[in-house]
Amino acid sequence: MKGLILSGGKGTRLRPITYTSAKQLVPVANRPVLFFGIDAMARAGIEEVGIIIAPETGGEIREAVGDGAQFGVRITYIEQDAPLGLAHAVLTAEPFLGDDAFVMYLGDNLLQGGIDELVREFEERRPDASILLTPVPDPQHFGVAELEDGRVVRLQEKPPEPRTDLALVGVYLFSPLIHDAARAIEPSARGELEITDAIQHLVDTGRRVEPHVVRGWWKDTGRLEDMLEANRLVLDTIETRVEGELVDSQVEGRVVVEPGARLERCTVRGPAVIGAGAQLTDAYIGPYTAVGEGCVVERAEVEHSILLLGSSVRGLDGRMESSLLGRNVRIGRGAAQPRAYRFMVGDNSEIGIL
Repeated sequence: MKGLILSGGKGTRLRPITYTSAKQLVPVANRPVLFFGIDAMARAGIEEVGIIIAPETGGEIREAVGDGAQFGVRITYIEQDAPLGLAHAVLTAEPFLGDDAFVMYLGDNLLQGGIDELVREFEERRPDASILLTPVPDPQHFGVAELEDGRVVRLQEKPPEPRTDLALVGVYLFSPLIHDAARAIEPSARGELEITDAIQHLVDTGRRVEPHVVRGWWKDTGRLEDMLEANRLVLDTIETRVEGELVDSQVEGRVVVEPGARLERCTVRGPAVIGAGAQLTDAYIGPYTAVGEGCVVERAEVEHSILLLGSSVRGLDGRMESSLLGRNVRIGRGAAQPRAYRFMVGDNSEIGIL
C-alpha cells in the first residue's frame, strides 16, 4: 500500500501567515502539521509516500521534508498545476500510485491515534474504498455522508441542508478503482473534481464503500481557531523534557525546553514547549503555548498561543493570548510618551485589543 498526502492548497483562511509559508508547514507544538501525516504513514508501515505540491509552495515543502529519510519513508513529489479538487489530485498522482491501493491524507489535518488500525482493517477486508467520518456541529461546511445498515449510500460536498452530521475526515483509503471513478465525474459548480462525487460514483456502480466513524479527535487546521485547538490537543500529549538552561526560573506541569533555550526569571506552566535557542527573560508562559526556535520573550506574558521562528514579544502591559505570530514578527512597547499604539500590518491580518 502507498500513501498520498495533499499539500497543494493555498491556505487562504490562514492569511497572512500563508502569504509566505505553506499552510501545511505551520507548526503545531513546534512541529509542522504536515510532519504528523507523514509520521502516521510511517507508523502504519507505508514506505512509499507521494506528496502533492503546488508550484508556489513546493520548494519550501521539498526543503522541509527532503527525501523522507528522517521519517523512515521514501518521498516522491508530484506537482499539481492548479488546485482543481481532491479527485483531480488523485488523477495527477496516478502514475505514482499505479495499481496499488493507497491512503490519501490531507496535509493540514491531524487525526488522533494515527491510521495503523485503519490500514490493517482495509487490507484485511479489501473494500473498494473506506472513508472516515466524525459527527460535527456544522456539517454544511464539510463533505457529508449518509449511511444505511452500516453502508455508505450517499455523499454530498458542503450541502446547504445536510441530512446527517457525519462529516468526512481528511483521510481516505482507496483501491485503484478510484482512478476510473475520478475520470467518470464532471467538475462541480466550483470547478473542481470533488472526491465525494468520485466516491459516490463507486457507490452508484455497486462498489463497496465502508465507513469508519472516528471517536477520537480530528482537526482540520485551516483556520486560526483550529490551529490553536490542534496545538492544545498535541501539547496535551507531551512529556516533560528540560534540556535548555533555567536561571532563577521554574517550570510547572508538562513542559519541553529544547537545547540552547535560556530562561531567566521566568515561569512556564505547561503543557508548553520552548524551542531551541529561544531567550525568555522576566516572562510568564502559560498553558498551551508553543514558543518557536530562536524566539525572544521579555517582560511579557503569553498564553494559549503559537510563536513561529524568530518572533519576539517585549514589554507588554497585558497578557497576549490566543494568538498566532508568523516568523520574525516583532511585538513590543516603546518608551516614548505619550503612549500610543503603532502597527505595521499586512493584508488580511487581524488585531484584537482587549
